Amino acid sequence: MLSSVALAQLTEHGFVVLPGPFSAEEVRRLQAAYDSACACAAPEDVRVGSTSTRVADFVNRDRIFEVVYTWPPVLDAARHVIKNRFRLSALHARTLHAGAPAQALHVDVPRTSDAWPMLTFILMVDEFRADNGATRFVPGSHRWTETPQDVLADAVAPHPGEVVVCGPAGSMILFDASTWHEHTANTSPAGRRSLQGTFIPRTGRVATDFVGRMEPETLARLSPVARWLVGVESAEDASWG
Repeated sequence: MLSSVALAQLTEHGFVVLPGPFSAEEVRRLQAAYDSACACAAPEDVRVGSTSTRVADFVNRDRIFEVVYTWPPVLDAARHVIKNRFRLSALHARTLHAGAPAQALHVDVPRTSDAWPMLTFILMVDEFRADNGATRFVPGSHRWTETPQDVLADAVAPHPGEVVVCGPAGSMILFDASTWHEHTANTSPAGRRSLQGTFIPRTGRVATDFVGRMEPETLARLSPVARWLVGVESAEDASWG
C-alpha cells in the first residue's frame, strides 16, 4: 500500500513518485514488450501526433502490463483521490518524439468538471530526464479551480513553483488529474517511452471500452482484480473495489 509519506505527498502536492513494481530485469522485459506491442498494434489503435505517438488498449496486450494497473499502491492512490468505487478508464503507450517542444501546462480534468475526480498514473518505460521531456508539476495546484489556460499568459513558460519529475525506468508517477502538469521539451536524440492510464469513478464513462474490445485469451488470464477494474464483473469479483 502507499506509505504514510507517499500518501501525504499525494494529498499535499497532488502527485507522488514511487520506485515502481518492477525489478531491473523486469523493466527490460517490459521495454521489449512495449516495443513489440507498439509494432504489432492495428493502425486504428495508433495515433501519431506532432509531439508523440500513442497506442491504445494495453490491457489486451502483453500480460506484463497487468502489473501496472493492479499494483496495490496505484489502487490505494485511486481510492484516496476518487473516494469511491473506481475502474480503469484508459491504458495506453505514449512515446514522446525526439525534438518535441514543451507542452503547455494543463489539467487532465478540472475540479469543476462532471468527470472529476480522476487519478492518472505514468510508468516511466524509459528514464525520465531533464533533457528528454520529463513531466513537470505545480505542487498544490490540484486544489485550485482555475486551469492554467484561465490564469496564465504563457502556459508553456516555466512556472515559479514547478517541479520537474525525473526518475529511472520503472518508476511510477501517481497524480490527481486536476494537478497542473505537462511534459518538458525532449532535446535528446531519442524518443522517451511511457505507459499512461487513468482511474475514474465506477459510474463514469470510460475512455476505452475494454469490455467491448476484450479478447478471449486476455479474459482467460486476467486476475479477479484486473477483471473488476476493466469492468468484467462476476459474483466473486463484485465484492472487491
